[in-house]
Amino acid sequence: MKVVVSIGGSVLAPDLRSERVRAHADVIETLAAEGCTVGTVVGGGGVAREYIGAARELGANEIELDDIGIDVTRLNARLLIAALSEQAAPSPPEDYESAGAAMHRGDIAVMGGVTPGQTTDAVSAALAEYVNADLLVYATSVDGVYSDDPNETDDARKYDELDAGELVDVIAGLEMNAGSSAPVDLLAAKLIERSGVRTIVLDGTEPERIADAVRYGDHAGTDIVPDGADDQMTYWVRDEQ
Repeated sequence: MKVVVSIGGSVLAPDLRSERVRAHADVIETLAAEGCTVGTVVGGGGVAREYIGAARELGANEIELDDIGIDVTRLNARLLIAALSEQAAPSPPEDYESAGAAMHRGDIAVMGGVTPGQTTDAVSAALAEYVNADLLVYATSVDGVYSDDPNETDDARKYDELDAGELVDVIAGLEMNAGSSAPVDLLAAKLIERSGVRTIVLDGTEPERIADAVRYGDHAGTDIVPDGADDQMTYWVRDEQ
């Protein structure tokens, strides 16, 4: 099974505690040992926002701010690489071809950002499309896709399942509301729709939730099911006993 795991920076390293990074690395290593070909993309989180905010006050333009954010995502990626075994590629690939080549030779590829104007949400979806992944998992700080920001709207509806077109519509609606936050951005949603990759959005603050989603399809998040696909995948890593 070929899987891409997107780990938000606020999930992996909200406070630079090595134990949290190690726990996520253990899950990635275990999935690889169980037969998965694994690519991982790491976000910038709060640290990136702090750097970007300071640089904006100092007069940096938007491209420069994007580059700073990319640098932070790659630092976070290096933290995860440091916690992984020698099976991990030794540095974050800076393009999809390099990441795909690492996965093809059996290494765990750990990416950060790639290019200005593109979030790691979109990088994750693009990598999944590039390597023809069976599954894309977004490990975020929220437990799925909602109709509104659950932190701001008491009656926000959580979706257990969406098709890719519905995901695009939901995310587009969220992004139109100033201040609303979405678990993935609109470009990522459109790439998911284009590629048809099965996708799960879940709360990844407990790393074992990622493992359960990949092993069994067991999670409390949101399933993004490609148009025309069966509701149930038949190629989970192993059946739940």
